[in-house]
Amino acid sequence: MSSPIVVEGLSKSFGSFEAVKDVTFTAPAGAVTALLGPSGSGKSTVLRMIAGLERPTAGRIVMGDEEITPKSVQERRVGFVFQHYALFRHMSVRDNVEFGLRVRKQNVNARRRRVDDLLELVHMAPFADRYPDQLSGGQRQRVALARALAPQPSVLLLDEPFGALDAKVRQDLRQWLDELHRELGVTSLLVTHDQEEALELANQIVVMHEGKIEQVGAPAEIYDRPSTPFVAGFVGSANVLHGQVLDGHVHLGSFRLPAAHLDDGAAAAAFVRPHDVVVTQQNGGVPAKIERVASLGWLARVSLRLPGGETIVAHVPNEDLHGAVEGDEVEVDFRNPKAFLAPEVEHREPDEALT
Repeated sequence: MSSPIVVEGLSKSFGSFEAVKDVTFTAPAGAVTALLGPSGSGKSTVLRMIAGLERPTAGRIVMGDEEITPKSVQERRVGFVFQHYALFRHMSVRDNVEFGLRVRKQNVNARRRRVDDLLELVHMAPFADRYPDQLSGGQRQRVALARALAPQPSVLLLDEPFGALDAKVRQDLRQWLDELHRELGVTSLLVTHDQEEALELANQIVVMHEGKIEQVGAPAEIYDRPSTPFVAGFVGSANVLHGQVLDGHVHLGSFRLPAAHLDDGAAAAAFVRPHDVVVTQQNGGVPAKIERVASLGWLARVSLRLPGGETIVAHVPNEDLHGAVEGDEVEVDFRNPKAFLAPEVEHREPDEALT
């Protein structure tokens, strides 16, 4: 049976370095919670503390109705999947999956049935007698997942499970893992720096930065209603425009964007998603010059120069360009801009903000 995980005031220091700072969140039972953030944000350290591989400096961890903070790794009913598989090279696929059950001295017939069921579940039954070095990266990660699931853990912890795989294999495994989780419903925590991975797989996202939580919410909430400049810039692509607040708007040279929640006179930055930049040849928008058009199939990535010299990027269906090409003068409109106080914004060049 799956259990919720409650993390309260979790902190971890390594000498004078504070890697995790007062982290609090709840991972609902049966759901996928993603810990999302850049390298060094503390997300893997949080996962390792939940697994029992690191001892917290402060705080507590509750699984179901039981506090597990002082418990050893063996006493916690968690399955752990690492980025680099961690399979036993001298063991066959079957033996790798069976290993944890054998350590727990489970009945031979029962563990063989369990292994057979898991190999079918992860689509690896035909490869049961092969060894890890005879498998592809994606196949090895399926075996690692089956091994983690074998003892029927209450919680599944996945630390960058697809990070060592190429893009196509990652995409295939993400879809497969999503289907597998819908079938099993085990409480899962997924550590990733991949925004698309978190948005696609997670029911809840915990965004971390420099050891702290920036925002917790459903994927749509994180993407559409970021609560901090870091979340607005990190989760999804965003153009960043700098200006000053006057009469409830951020003034950006010859145009302005709404910012009623900010005080007049404040330096501010507005974040606009590329798909929220509307390109038109009608009057009434902000004048812009097309500097580059890159076709992405049905969609075009359009680089535009604004009157103040800022460069922004728009993602526009090809048909909405109406034949406009590099060098053409057009007008743009901005939907759903998010404005924040500028001192909190880490300055980046436009292209760096649009990966």
